[in-house]
Amino acid sequence: MDQQLHRYVDGDRVRVDITRTAEFGALPDEEGHGRTVLTGTEADGLAREYFVERLEERGLEVRVDAVGNVTGRWVPDGADPTARAVATGSHLDSVVSGGIFDGVLGVYAGLESVRAMQDAGLSPDRPVEVVAFTEEEGGRFSDGVLGSSVAIGARDVDDALAAADGDGVTLEEALARIGFRGDGRLNAAAWDSWLELHVEQGTRLEEAPASAGVVTHITGTIRCHVDIVGEANHAGTTSMGSRTDALAAASELVLDLESTTNEIVRRRSETAVGTVGQFEVEPGSINVIPGAVRLGIDVRDVEYATMERIVSGIQSCLDRLEDQRNVETSFSRPYDIEPIAMSDRCVAALHDAAAGVGIDAIDLHSGAGHDTMHIAKATDAGLVFAPSEGGYSHSAAEWTDWEDCAAATRLLAVALHDLATE
Repeated sequence: MDQQLHRYVDGDRVRVDITRTAEFGALPDEEGHGRTVLTGTEADGLAREYFVERLEERGLEVRVDAVGNVTGRWVPDGADPTARAVATGSHLDSVVSGGIFDGVLGVYAGLESVRAMQDAGLSPDRPVEVVAFTEEEGGRFSDGVLGSSVAIGARDVDDALAAADGDGVTLEEALARIGFRGDGRLNAAAWDSWLELHVEQGTRLEEAPASAGVVTHITGTIRCHVDIVGEANHAGTTSMGSRTDALAAASELVLDLESTTNEIVRRRSETAVGTVGQFEVEPGSINVIPGAVRLGIDVRDVEYATMERIVSGIQSCLDRLEDQRNVETSFSRPYDIEPIAMSDRCVAALHDAAAGVGIDAIDLHSGAGHDTMHIAKATDAGLVFAPSEGGYSHSAAEWTDWEDCAAATRLLAVALHDLATE
């Protein structure tokens, strides 16, 4: 580790980049610092353009692939341009009414790491690439992590481009409108290694307390869609004994999921979680018995076997509801990502960097999915967290202290340099 590199990290530059990006899609009426930046919108285009400008002013070669992944490549003087690059970054999109740090901190901490190496006059042996992935949040065209799924070859470029939003606009059309429909495919398997800095989106670092969290595992995620169909009828003239109430049946499913998951937490895995996050009732009139309910269910854990047990419980409950409540049900699981461990090499590099710059770092798991969970399937990968005040994220209340942003960036810069000079 270069003992002086961290002194060249400029926290003010990171703050300026984050606050400037926060202006794109800003929600001025929100209490706090809110932003909505969905893929392919004007706000997304402005955020991308600002990022490209910052890359170019430091001499990085900018490439945009077919699905809009943006990469800035720095080949240091004396480095082998054919060597496998060390990469870093995150994403610039947000959820609706999201915060200003989620994703953005990782992108600009990555760029600041390169700026610090340049300012320190360092020349690592490998190229360094800074990446902003497309559609990590999944707010418009996918269930999430779209750009990174294409980068590891898990999703076909043409299939991703054909994905459409609720208005029928395709990803290809949206990217073309903002000038970020590029060519080719970013190939994460070509990287030597990858590091991502992200806000924690929880309170474990605050509670420890610690200045950084080195992630050892990212939870897997299974997302299920369930339809329960009963019979809509008049709320006043249909007796209780003759109803086929889809909402009553769906309520049983929600409570059964909660009970099953709590039992697994008690007996098998304390990191397991199960959530019904979407609940659509039809026809939705106060004086009509609900005839249909559509549920969106999210299941996560660091052990895939426990996730499967929870999902099996959902399916068993649906079978029971069909028998006992005379409803019809359907089930699908279109989003299925297994838990994944971070590479020992990258975990060690992050811990060594933390020690070198005097930052207290603890091991923890990530309950949220990130682009890193895809990249870890293609190359050595690591993920590090900066503290989130109060654990708030995906909201205008999201906040990470500027000094915490700077400290985590110093850690990232040193770890990247060490990986690039092994």
